[in-house]
Formats: sequence, C-alpha cells, structure tokens
Amino acid sequence: MSEQETVVGTAETPDGETATEAPSRVKRLEEESEIAADYLEELLDIADLDGDIDLAIEHGRAAVEIVTEEGDGRWLRKLVGRDGEVLEALQELTRLAVQARTGERCRLMLDIVGYRKERRTELTSVAEAAVAEAQRTAGPVRLAAMNPFERKVVHDVVARAGLVSDSEGTEPDRHVVIRPAAAS
Repeated sequence: MSEQETVVGTAETPDGETATEAPSRVKRLEEESEIAADYLEELLDIADLDGDIDLAIEHGRAAVEIVTEEGDGRWLRKLVGRDGEVLEALQELTRLAVQARTGERCRLMLDIVGYRKERRTELTSVAEAAVAEAQRTAGPVRLAAMNPFERKVVHDVVARAGLVSDSEGTEPDRHVVIRPAAAS
C-alpha cells in the first residue's frame, strides 16, 4: 500500500478491522482532519502566519501538515522549535481540540513544512546503522533519547530488519535499545 493509504474495500485494515468497518473509520479520520485543520487555521490567523493545510490519512491515522508556497517556510519553522519540541506541543493541543469536539481520543499526526518527513529520513539512517552494529556485534545497541514519533520510526526499521527493539527509560530520556532477535 502507498504511504498515503485510504482503507476501503480491503478484507482487513492495518488495525485489524473488517472491510465493513473501514468506511466508517475513514469517515472518522476525515472528520478528525477537518477539525484539526479548522483549529490550526485559527491558530495561524492568531499568530499572523501564512500557511496552507494539507490533509491525508496515513498509516491508519489522520495526518495534517502545515505547508507554505513561499520560500523555505522560515516563519513556519518557528512552529517546529528546537528538536521538534514546539511541533510536539502543537500536535498535543490539536489532538485535544479534536477530542473536545469528537469525544474520542485522537492519534492525529501533525507535520509542519516537512519537518517530520525529513526527520523520518534521518532516523531511518540512524536506525539502519544501529541495526548493522547490533548484527555485527551480536549485542544490544542503545540510541539517544527520542520522542514517541522518533522511537516509532526506529522500531519500524528494526522490525523490518528482523531484530528486536524496546523503549527504555522515562520521558524525556526514553530511548530505544536494539537487540539481535536471538538475544531477546
């Protein structure tokens, strides 16, 4: 399936739902996206920032990205913050705004001017190097502390390579440990 997936007409969705449940799930995710877009547009207006909102359904969750057509999006990058800290906070606020309207917990992913896409590429390289080291040494490899999004990217790369990974520690120092499958 493509990175942007719309789950309709399949026997089972990635979350294990049957096809008859999928259209209602897609509708719910579209509703979450619309609510999030309204919230973020209002936020951009208050901050007097120019940006457009792109909506999608990716990996079984609503995905919203604030983009710009002007240059490098320097002003919008301020909404990312150092190491994505502001982006994470905005994502949580947006999730809370959606939850307040729908009454249901939301797993929406927010991106701003491609920060998460760039970070996913960087983390994939880091994870692949760590997987190679774990295979070479047959021992555990501990990575630096990461936020939940970053850890998920690493866990996915490790699983595709057939190794085992766990998150250890407590926020904000939670990190991934990669082990060869036989060492689990």
